[in-house]
Amino acid sequence: MNDLSMATTQALALLVSGDTEIWEIIFLSFSVSFRAILVASPVAVLIAFCLSYFHFPGRRFLIALFNTAMSIPAVVVGLTLYLLLSRAGPLGDLKLLFTQEAMIFGQIVLCFPLLVALSHVALQAVDRRAWETAITLGVHPFRAVFTVLKEARFGLIAAIIAGFGRIIAEVGSSMMVGGNILHYTRNIPTAIALETSKGSFAQGIALGFVLLLMALLLNLFLTYVQAKGDTHL
Repeated sequence: MNDLSMATTQALALLVSGDTEIWEIIFLSFSVSFRAILVASPVAVLIAFCLSYFHFPGRRFLIALFNTAMSIPAVVVGLTLYLLLSRAGPLGDLKLLFTQEAMIFGQIVLCFPLLVALSHVALQAVDRRAWETAITLGVHPFRAVFTVLKEARFGLIAAIIAGFGRIIAEVGSSMMVGGNILHYTRNIPTAIALETSKGSFAQGIALGFVLLLMALLLNLFLTYVQAKGDTHL
């Protein structure tokens, strides 16, 4: 049995045996990313709605800004937040550096432009008459907004899935502001980077399997959502 086969076998054994350290890392990774997407999604959808249905000075600039920000590298976000949160930084008194809260903040910054941009596209695809009719009939603005969001729900779900996929596998920001501290801020990508650098591949392969499985499940769910959306057209 070669080294790769042995490492793969050991990786599967770690997952199946319920290795405490492995599953703690997996749980922490999903916990941080779920909290980030839960915080970012409502605000991003609201901003996307305003960009889609209201006209105001700077609207086109904001759309272009969010579209451009989608491509910001995670390591740049991590470096910026590190400088802000370090002791010498303007937010150093908050003492958030190397905490899960800092990781969540970094992931929110990473996924927010993507959520806004994709939600904007989804809302633009909705027939504007749904909004105009609701307002004309005197429907309460909150109900009118809900009507539009319901029409765009499949596109919005796809945007949220894409946002989650963007942050669950990022390593640059989490490494810089989280510090990769065992039992506290070590998530799947940072653990893979650490174990690989040490030449210990079993744990890295095990965590890689989890990311691949998650990517497969997310894509299957996204395909299902898009198919459901097509049947409602």
